[in-house]
Amino acid sequence: MQKVKEAAVAASIEIGVVLLNRVGSVIFANDPIRRWLGQSNGQLIKEFLIGEDRLSRMLDSGTSADWHVSLGQLDLQINAYPYLNERNEPGILLTVYNTVPIQNMQQRLLEMKAAADELDAIFQNSYDAIYIVDENGITLKTNDAIERLTGIPKEYYIGKDLRYLEKRGIVQKSVSFEVMKQKKPVTVIQENALGKVLLITGSPVFNEQGEVIRIVTNLRDISELNRLREELSQLRKFHAGDEPVVVVSKAMQKVVDLARRVANTDTTVLLLGESGVGKEVVARMIHRNSGRYEKGAFIKVNCGAIPPELLESELFGYESGAFTGAKKDGKPGMFELAHEGTLFLDEIGELPLHLQVKLLRVLQDQEFHRVGGVKPIKVNVRIIAATNRDLKKMVADGTFREDLYYRLHVVPIEIPPLRKRQADILPLIRFYLDKFNRKYQSAKTMSSETLQILQRYRWPGNIRELANLIERLLVTIPSHEIRPEHLPNLDTSACFQAKQASGRDWQDADPAVSSANPDVFLDTIGQAGGLQAAIEQYEHKLVEAAYQRFGSSYEVAKALKISQSTAIRKAYKYGIRIKTEEV
Repeated sequence: MQKVKEAAVAASIEIGVVLLNRVGSVIFANDPIRRWLGQSNGQLIKEFLIGEDRLSRMLDSGTSADWHVSLGQLDLQINAYPYLNERNEPGILLTVYNTVPIQNMQQRLLEMKAAADELDAIFQNSYDAIYIVDENGITLKTNDAIERLTGIPKEYYIGKDLRYLEKRGIVQKSVSFEVMKQKKPVTVIQENALGKVLLITGSPVFNEQGEVIRIVTNLRDISELNRLREELSQLRKFHAGDEPVVVVSKAMQKVVDLARRVANTDTTVLLLGESGVGKEVVARMIHRNSGRYEKGAFIKVNCGAIPPELLESELFGYESGAFTGAKKDGKPGMFELAHEGTLFLDEIGELPLHLQVKLLRVLQDQEFHRVGGVKPIKVNVRIIAATNRDLKKMVADGTFREDLYYRLHVVPIEIPPLRKRQADILPLIRFYLDKFNRKYQSAKTMSSETLQILQRYRWPGNIRELANLIERLLVTIPSHEIRPEHLPNLDTSACFQAKQASGRDWQDADPAVSSANPDVFLDTIGQAGGLQAAIEQYEHKLVEAAYQRFGSSYEVAKALKISQSTAIRKAYKYGIRIKTEEV
């Protein structure tokens, strides 16, 4: 349809011709001129197109000229040429073009270019890779996403025959040839050399004769979706509110297994671990998986956050008139509120000695007195306590009662710090990314390099620190992808040396010397920024040396016993120039 419009515009470009004699009389005017002016009066033609003054000047000078005349909806470009007839009498030849169709065509071309630029921007910024070949399997176009999926820049593919790429192992069996054969869309799932699982759909484009002239293939990485689905499935095996108990690592699996076994009992549980490891989350999980979940509430008391003079009344309540400022009708304490449920005593090591005695009685007799009260109150409460302190040492120092220690220490569950359960770090990061993306209505991601850095970090603040960092990054980083340079100073040399390692040179690291001397070798790894960074730098030197010796990616792959596609990816990764004929 577009071609028809353009042809119509081209056909509408007409040329008017006028011959004038020396006095300006019209000797000849063709049909376009008469149609544009609407009449055949020679005097009017002369006045509209040239005028007496211009005619005289041209006849006197004998030089050509050109000018514009606007006439209604016409914009006429006029070119005038003096001439001599067969009797050597001077005259003027006018050629007249209506430029309106040309202007319309130029405007249309500008609009088409803008539309083409917009489509190209959409094409290039598609998260999925798009790959276009002609009817012979020659690559015409692909977008930037192809590099993310294959590790090879899009420029490498342009002009390449798919058969050549298959032969070299750059791509697996192409879906395009199956589309040509079946003349309908074809979908396959393949795993590529990078370990990515790709959903590949090829669709044919037909000409007016029903022949396939293009194949457009869409490649989507579904390995990430599969991984996220699996991680979220594991993440939600046990949960409490919005917070997860990750059970990916063996260490946390032991914690969860023990918590599961004691959940349906009334046994007192003591949760041990550093600040931020998730003791409250485990406590809530135990309550949620117990019979008390349906009958009573989960009540939390932070023994270190309440002033000692108020803690007793918070725990046990008070009667009317018990002290100045007390409510007229008194107030129930946390033990009463937790009746038939679970009372979580966080930071139990901060409980003052005089309250430790009263707590011991409640644990033994399940009864207590309100502050200022004389009537005993019976309760049915399950106690879960938690601390990040060494209670046994506190007993030895006389700051914690020994009898209370053993009353609490019925089922101790130690929750390991995050640095000792590295398998849980990435699932936790993905959980909090999902949580805060939903909270702030964003869709931000983290690069693989960023995830590697965060996984190597020791997380002294454990899960609390991790969650806070993820939230801070999502609300402060404007870009869609969070990269290493966006990370704050995490106060760990191992983490940020690894991040900066790619910018260093291994000039002082002689592999032969290092391998012969373990101390030198270890020093070299430390200087490089860790084992992974050292390996990458050594790999860079090996690949570069192989290209210098062998030249082509095919020979390099042969020498290093890797696939050609891997050799090409490594070259682009380290900025190594490939032979011109390969690019």
